[in-house]
Amino acid sequence: VATEASEGLRQLAAEFRATVDVAQDVHLEVILDCAIPPGRGLGSSAACARAVVLALADLFGREVSARTVFDLVQSAENVAHGRASGVDATAVGAPGPLLFQQGTAQDLDVGCEGLFIVADSGEVGRTKDAVTRLREGFTRHPGSRHHFLRRAALLTDRARQALAQDTPDALGPYLTAYHHLLREARLSTERIDALVEAALAGGSLGAKITGGGLGGCMIALVPSDQAGTVTRRLHAAGAQQTWVLPLTARPDTHPA
Repeated sequence: VATEASEGLRQLAAEFRATVDVAQDVHLEVILDCAIPPGRGLGSSAACARAVVLALADLFGREVSARTVFDLVQSAENVAHGRASGVDATAVGAPGPLLFQQGTAQDLDVGCEGLFIVADSGEVGRTKDAVTRLREGFTRHPGSRHHFLRRAALLTDRARQALAQDTPDALGPYLTAYHHLLREARLSTERIDALVEAALAGGSLGAKITGGGLGGCMIALVPSDQAGTVTRRLHAAGAQQTWVLPLTARPDTHPA
């Protein structure tokens, strides 16, 4: 991991210097202290790359545009993961939820209030294996690809609408339904499923796997007064770590 990180950092620093025209040849010692575990579908590598880009901009006294930051982070992501979709490079610099579709990001209206609890299963996600498994399932079962994509699009659109309104009770079940869709496609794991069930038993409005699949983390939408109960249930079910994040309505949101 250290070797891969060092190569990625070297390339990132070199591209930064070329992009913002830093002529001097300097020795850089970069120490990253990141609380986001790698390999869990939480964008750890993109967050680290963004931190490095902004630190270098500060070090050399350069103003960098949002587009430049994205391009540099995306370049580092391609080193770390091969061909990256761009979702992590976009999300780590976003002030709120995004709808990411076919390489384009759109800000989402937020009318709901509540909490998201993220639970780390302790299992490293296996995105490539998940993609292979999904593709093989589509090949074995004619029509399954169309059903999967149609169902995924429907749940996403309904969740988007619920998020824009003051209806967290409506949003939660769409998360759980999406988890069931991914579990049927064999993209979840027993440990993730156990965390989802624990979150729901503790009072969550909905819960699902997050990330590339076959490991990683689970995310649950929780009423504020249930956060303590849900967190305890998750740790009892085997969560390695949990994080509580606020879901706050945006002042400029105009529910449909």
